[in-house]
Amino acid sequence: MVATSGLALAAPTAAGAAPRPPAAPGDDGDDGEGGSKSLVEQLEAASKGFVEAREALARSKKRQQEAAAKLKAIDAELGPKQSVLDDIAQQSYRTGRLGPMTALLTADSSQGLLDRATTLESVAVKQERALRELQDARAKQARAKLVIDAEVRDQERQNDIMSKRKAQAEKALKTANAAAGGASGPSGGGNSAQAGAAPRNPNGELPDESCSQNDPTTTGCLTPRTLHAMKEAQADGFTRFVSCFRPQGSGEHPLGRACDFASDEDGFGGVATGASRDYGDRLANYFIDNEGRLGVLYVIWFKRIWLPSSGWQPYLRGTGEPNSDHTNHVHLSMR
Repeated sequence: MVATSGLALAAPTAAGAAPRPPAAPGDDGDDGEGGSKSLVEQLEAASKGFVEAREALARSKKRQQEAAAKLKAIDAELGPKQSVLDDIAQQSYRTGRLGPMTALLTADSSQGLLDRATTLESVAVKQERALRELQDARAKQARAKLVIDAEVRDQERQNDIMSKRKAQAEKALKTANAAAGGASGPSGGGNSAQAGAAPRNPNGELPDESCSQNDPTTTGCLTPRTLHAMKEAQADGFTRFVSCFRPQGSGEHPLGRACDFASDEDGFGGVATGASRDYGDRLANYFIDNEGRLGVLYVIWFKRIWLPSSGWQPYLRGTGEPNSDHTNHVHLSMR
């Protein structure tokens, strides 16, 4: 089946049946993608934790840069303010550091007393204002330094989280794949098209979303972000058959956070070759290139899984047929 309008609006035919491999013997739940429930949960937690820490790190670096720029401006103010205070001190010294009694005793007339009192008041006012401004600038300087120190500590914490999440994902895959060999990503480069960014909260974080939108590919539902990613891919030329929501034991499909994109023109067929393999390569790379803008959790294609923390890794949980091996469709999971 080919979605000529860019959306798959009808239920799949036999050729376009949504991938759903059988559970392996002794497995702890069918995730619909050839993996165990525990593996999928670990990959979800690791990838989401890694990306959230990476984005928090980026926000922290931005705040640090802003604080550093502010500190630089404050430092530039301190010199002139200190100079003003020094000038006042010198003026006070030249006038003999007049006090009320000295002004009274040394005045040779009432007019002289008034002049000296005026000078005394003027110097005092200027000195008080200059001192207050200098103190305020130094207080701002101290606060800016505290902000920078706090951001550095936060960045160290986020880097530690990213490292642990990366190790978590790779350990889970290594255990699941057992003695599997190495893997590389799809051949060819990514698609040059840039997807429109998914909506974010004012602080830059992706909002929590429920399965609240009608899934145009099934009778189920999707999160707004998943629907957005599918429409962006279709708008950028990836218009072959798509199937998203489906009930199953675990994974993102029953949550409306996953879609399977067929590589063949007529639906989910056999192992992709030629133009179909190229289509899948380009689509997988499209989602990877736009991972941050769309909110991608991970991508599975041709016995490999792409994780934000680790890039392409072996994903050998299939049963040897195209659906479970992901050799006839690109699986997209969303945050």
